[in-house]
Amino acid sequence: MGLNKQTGNMYAFVTHTWNPIRGKCPHDCSYCYMKVYPLPPLHFVEREMNTKLGEGNFIFVGSSTDGWAVEVLADWILATLRHCCMYPHNRYLFQSKIPSRFPLYLEFMPPDFILGTTIETNRDYEVSQAPTAEARMLSMISLPYPKMVSIEPIMDFDLDILTDWVKEIHPLFVSIGADSKGHNLPEPSPEKLKALIENLKNITTVKLKDNLKRLVG
Repeated sequence: MGLNKQTGNMYAFVTHTWNPIRGKCPHDCSYCYMKVYPLPPLHFVEREMNTKLGEGNFIFVGSSTDGWAVEVLADWILATLRHCCMYPHNRYLFQSKIPSRFPLYLEFMPPDFILGTTIETNRDYEVSQAPTAEARMLSMISLPYPKMVSIEPIMDFDLDILTDWVKEIHPLFVSIGADSKGHNLPEPSPEKLKALIENLKNITTVKLKDNLKRLVG
């Protein structure tokens, strides 16, 4: 697979994706775009350690599964990070629904990186086996490095609470997107969504994905 140029509904701000850890994500999120594919168990692809990551790229490492899930071996994470460090003139995005694992590996991170998590809502909708959104938020607060929050697919929320969560995390930016595959998720009204966007613009940079147009109206 190697280094892949960003395509489709991926984050517009990244230039490439790289996936040395692959397979079925244990979080089993109902809306995951990878669920349409037959996937093997989580595994580490050793040949990816021969991939040349170049320079001047913004690489999303682990776009196809959560490379920080509990089931992911520490050796896999360390090998991935060490390979990134061989190409220090890139920027790297590491995103997980278990951000509590990030602090264990901070000393091995490449020089320029961003740590991210997904917080689709502040409410406890049963759509995933991942830790609750509140647990992810609490783990992100303590991280001292550049951070980002993905609110995608955005689900109905409590305006004041979700705003406060993002303020507590203090991310470099927030990316907001909608469900693109018709999973019948509980979604906010256009008015509430617009209010959230305005609130977050007073806190940080807000990046809106094209698929959000369906909800904004």
